[in-house]
Amino acid sequence: MTADSVSAVPRPPSQKAAAPEITGAEAVVRALGLLGVTDVFGIPGGTIMPVYDPLLDDDTVRHILVRHEQGAGHAAEGYAAASGRVGVAIATSGPGATNLVTAIADAYMDSVPLVAITGQVFSHLMGTDAFQEADIVGITMPVTKHSFLVKHPEDIPGALAAAFEVASTGRPGPVLVDITKDAQQKSAPFVWPPKIDLPGYRPVTKAHGKQIQAAAALLAEAKKPVLYVGGGVVRGRAAAELLALAESTNAPVVTTLMARGVFPDSHQQHLGMPGMHGTVPAVLALQESDLIVALGARFDDRVTGKAADFAPNAKVVHVDIDPAEISKIRNADVPIVGDVRDVLIDLDAAFRGAVGTTKPDIAEWWSYLDGLREEFPLGFSPTEDGLLAPQHVIQRIGELTGPEGIYVAGVGQHQMWAAQFIKYERPNAWLNSGGAGTMGYSVPAAMGAKVAEPDRVVWSIDGDGCFQMTNQELATCAINNIPIKVAIINNSSLGMVRQWQTLFYDGRHSNTDLNTGHGTIRIPDFVKLAEAYGCLAIRVEKEEEVDAAIKLALETNDRPVVIDFVVSADAMVWPMVPQGVSNSYVQYARDHAPTFDEEI
Repeated sequence: MTADSVSAVPRPPSQKAAAPEITGAEAVVRALGLLGVTDVFGIPGGTIMPVYDPLLDDDTVRHILVRHEQGAGHAAEGYAAASGRVGVAIATSGPGATNLVTAIADAYMDSVPLVAITGQVFSHLMGTDAFQEADIVGITMPVTKHSFLVKHPEDIPGALAAAFEVASTGRPGPVLVDITKDAQQKSAPFVWPPKIDLPGYRPVTKAHGKQIQAAAALLAEAKKPVLYVGGGVVRGRAAAELLALAESTNAPVVTTLMARGVFPDSHQQHLGMPGMHGTVPAVLALQESDLIVALGARFDDRVTGKAADFAPNAKVVHVDIDPAEISKIRNADVPIVGDVRDVLIDLDAAFRGAVGTTKPDIAEWWSYLDGLREEFPLGFSPTEDGLLAPQHVIQRIGELTGPEGIYVAGVGQHQMWAAQFIKYERPNAWLNSGGAGTMGYSVPAAMGAKVAEPDRVVWSIDGDGCFQMTNQELATCAINNIPIKVAIINNSSLGMVRQWQTLFYDGRHSNTDLNTGHGTIRIPDFVKLAEAYGCLAIRVEKEEEVDAAIKLALETNDRPVVIDFVVSADAMVWPMVPQGVSNSYVQYARDHAPTFDEEI
């Protein structure tokens, strides 16, 4: 047969190669790699064990074995908040899954892109109260953007791809993927990319042009405008666009607890943080404004105080990608649903078009605000008991580390001091649990942040109460070469509760003394505890020792560092607006404000 005759022989039509058949467990690992995941945090158990077998052979996804599932969740949050990528946490069913709930709820409140993957009992055992069974989909329904219950191996790639899509788009948030053990063990063809079917999920990103024009007109007319900037601007990666609008309008800027760093502290237009423990200029700028432009903020009660009395003379432009937030607490005169980055670009252009070459004259407004800045600067008083001032310690951590560091706080007094006394110049430098206020967040979240950003210095600024909730993750850090720095602001008490007890309960300190600090039995001894976890441990009790300890921590990168800063228990967070009263009652210091004559 000639070559020509060979080529003339009819051939069967070409067929697409059949998709490889693999187990559901292998599909989980392969899908994670194809989704760009490089790091996950978790701990194995019976119903997720099938996934851990192929993880052992995979060289694309690094699994970091934590010591508690809550630690995995917070680490995934810290990873996401520091990098902007989706964080991943893995746990088994029952108590493993329920231990993730706190971190899932925390991520939901703070709009953190998180995917939680949990094992579930065999599908035929569901509903029988089987060993380690819990309806984690039902349990987490109020605190997730969406949940997937996967019972068939062929559905795993699509569920994971959809989970990442939902977690990272629109208003970011946590998504749960619960996979039965039989779905992990059975095999099915692995089809990639999978078809993602999310009926009804269509986040609005482009705002309506008429609303943009209306907002620009209000900005052009306002005599007392304020840009009220929330965490949505951080999640929306819109720092540059915010700066452009601020400089176009010359409006003062306030950044909430969740937005610290998205607008530089060093910028002349920045008034600081508003709210319960905000600066006096920031609090009163909102309260006395005639126009509030809310950008990715939700009028949280910690910002507004008594909502009915908040900014009584202000019109409101409210920009948010989540339509459920618009007018939820404060009615918006101009509601704008859209991606904050795109909205800022459009609003800046519309404002420039509305004013032309003549900017609005708000010199009188700035004169008033500058007067507040001069009269009420952020500061603190020396302690009276000879112990360290916590504000000084935290301020020096920020000054010696610089703006390229990442600072991760727990919850309480130290959180507020860290928000106040460290100067933030860039987004994603400040991580904290803002909405849920989760004690125990700091150490594991700092661990996750260091994994995401290994070339940055990462500080966990924690309280002695918070630290005792999740310090076991220091073992994870030491074993996995994650050299975070931990500054324990040790006032030997649950400090924020103690402050409220001092102010509002006649100084009756009920169940807030922790016996960890000066003049106590020191249980636990944080230096011994840290050394047991393989960390460099330092105790600082004198002001002249503060800088040397911080510098030693900054120079030590072969293991985690824990510094026990023994501070005064009497130090308080000021300024303060008592809960449930108007922001007009902001108290600059304990003896420098109206008395608390309204119901708390």
